[in-house]
Amino acid sequence: MRRTLLVVFAAAALTATAVPASAAPLRSTVNWGPCPADVASPTLQCASLEVPLDYQHPDGQKITVEISRLPSTDPAKRRGVLLFNPGGPGGPGLAFPSTWANSGAPASLLAEYDLIGFDPRGVDHSTPVSCDLRPDQLVLAPKYAHNREEVVQASATAKQIARQCADSASAPILPYITTANTARDMDQIRAALGEQKISYFGLSYGTYLGGVYASLFPDRTDRFVLDSVVGPSGVDATTARRFGQGMQDRFPDFAKWAAARNSSYGLGATPAEVTENFFKLADKLDQHPAGGIDGSLFRLGTHSLTYQTLLFPRLAQTWQALLNGQAVPAGLLRPAATNSEQSQRSTMISVLCGDNAWPRQISTYQRNVAHDRAKYPMLGGAAANVWPCAHWAKEPLEPPVQFSDQGPSNLLLVQNLRDPATPLSGALETRAAFGDRARMVTVDQGGHGVSLPYLNGCGFNAVADYLVHGTRPDTDKFCGSEANSGRKLTPQQQQAADKIMNRLRQY
Repeated sequence: MRRTLLVVFAAAALTATAVPASAAPLRSTVNWGPCPADVASPTLQCASLEVPLDYQHPDGQKITVEISRLPSTDPAKRRGVLLFNPGGPGGPGLAFPSTWANSGAPASLLAEYDLIGFDPRGVDHSTPVSCDLRPDQLVLAPKYAHNREEVVQASATAKQIARQCADSASAPILPYITTANTARDMDQIRAALGEQKISYFGLSYGTYLGGVYASLFPDRTDRFVLDSVVGPSGVDATTARRFGQGMQDRFPDFAKWAAARNSSYGLGATPAEVTENFFKLADKLDQHPAGGIDGSLFRLGTHSLTYQTLLFPRLAQTWQALLNGQAVPAGLLRPAATNSEQSQRSTMISVLCGDNAWPRQISTYQRNVAHDRAKYPMLGGAAANVWPCAHWAKEPLEPPVQFSDQGPSNLLLVQNLRDPATPLSGALETRAAFGDRARMVTVDQGGHGVSLPYLNGCGFNAVADYLVHGTRPDTDKFCGSEANSGRKLTPQQQQAADKIMNRLRQY
């Protein structure tokens, strides 16, 4: 579950955080070579960088951050480097430059930049962490609570995960797996590449990471794009509760789509019937789980499959299978139990709990659940429930970095009206926090993610024009809905789109 600021002068940066903003060397050499087999592609290069575990002690213990490069297709036109973060927190980014390029990125953009990916600290090919999670613990979002007692049960589950993290071999590293430290790692990458500034493209939680970097290192930012914007407090309890709002905003799009195809799927002849059948199926699975899927996992899985309209057929087929007592394909509603998922989920927990202090009192969650279950009945009872951070062993090592309207005016925010994961309300708060530093393009579209070329031409073109030409709207802009959204993709684009969508929708 899917998770994220601005200080211009060094003195202000030191006030915002106890750690110096800059610990990066002026220049160093990156020795590019082949990428790990699971992310290798013909033109992608990889390298390892050593970075401090603790930036308060830069000469102390080191960890590794693995980076990748898709070189500019026309060095004569190369502007600089464009770093990517595909979200999470805990999302691996090593393969993302190739994936994004293959999704239909314009040739002019591929010529303009070296595309740079990286696995954030704690993840996959960087120094990984693990909380020794069992397969059934890989879905981190809490179960849907129907009453106060189920909040107590969720608290016990969350406490067990927090205890496993505290008892794991990774425990000494976990407090340093934070957004602020990942932003500092990004500055190490910038320096290692010999660049004075970086451009950046962040999706979902990656918008918060980009905002933190732009806050700690404002003078080292070039063109920054933040797509599907997390609120300025990062991925905290407030952001978690917004999943309930996002589901309520987005589900009507699916209900309308399914009703128009009732002859194919049989989920309801009207949007109201589809919505009614959602609750009926959730209740049925609460009473009689099918194939390990209960009503709570059904709610979470339905939510994640609304992240893109292209996923609607998969969602409808999943409902059909559950209604007919058939098996649902593995990994569709829950992540696979792999070492990669272990490090990604463990990193997610560490970032969520290390960035912000969460409420500790169960009564707080009971009140929040009761409120959100009534206001956002589809998912509010889960999103407001107890996460492991309520029982985290250590308090955050530093205060959250604060967004500010002081600094270069070079941020472009792009946001769908009906985003199931990062609702418009959080994006508006981030837009307000950045003030004149930012412009925002709002798109009349449902789903999570704007900057994919096959979704909304107006939204994507706003991103491409800024990254390639530096053309940013003078004022905030609105893009209307487009009848040709969901246009047919080439096989290569479809494969890349599937990878991006699967990454974006995982908790």
